[in-house]
Amino acid sequence: MPVAATSKIKKPAVPKAKSKTLANLEPIRDAERTRRAILDAAEIEFADKGLAGARVDIIAGESCANKRMLYYYFGSKEDLYMAVLERAYGAMRERERELNFTDLEPLEAIRTLVEFKFDYYVANPRIIPLLAAENMNGGKYLRRSRRLRDMHLSLIDMIRKVLAAGERQGVIRPGIDPFQLYVSFSALSYFYFSNAATLSTAFGRDLMSVAEREARRTHAVEVITSYVKA
Repeated sequence: MPVAATSKIKKPAVPKAKSKTLANLEPIRDAERTRRAILDAAEIEFADKGLAGARVDIIAGESCANKRMLYYYFGSKEDLYMAVLERAYGAMRERERELNFTDLEPLEAIRTLVEFKFDYYVANPRIIPLLAAENMNGGKYLRRSRRLRDMHLSLIDMIRKVLAAGERQGVIRPGIDPFQLYVSFSALSYFYFSNAATLSTAFGRDLMSVAEREARRTHAVEVITSYVKA
């Protein structure tokens, strides 16, 4: 009895070009994920213990990488520390650029910057110990980064434009140094958060409570806007 011929069902072939593209992208994605995981773990370790106290084996373990991969991507512990600093500063500068504060009315732009600085420290508390640790290092690692210097100079130029626009409109008094203004509104927030523990103990107030933070935020805005108003 003749047997009916059966034909095999063929699975649709993946186009070669697409397969090759996916194969090329996967190692890149894996590398990016590994690098990001190392940076995330390193940020926590450096923020908690500083450069000297941080341990590479802990960073490798927390990132589910290994020390060989860590050194492959970053070269050394100090280079990894630099990468963490650049990422932390870079993220803050990028958020500042996203504010588009030069498009706002001058006084509103100043208010927005002061509020942003305060709110950024609330949302990203690890940047406080990172900055404190680098100050204990004398800022020597930040000095190695031309990228970080360029970021800050760009921000000062943007503040200068806001002040100049406010002067022309008669709403901001003349002669304000944009660098000094930046240091002032940064200090109003940074000092508060970097010393919250000791100030809370000394004055018997929980400075990290929502109510205390809101009061401080309002005060910071009032101090700076009162200073710059014509």
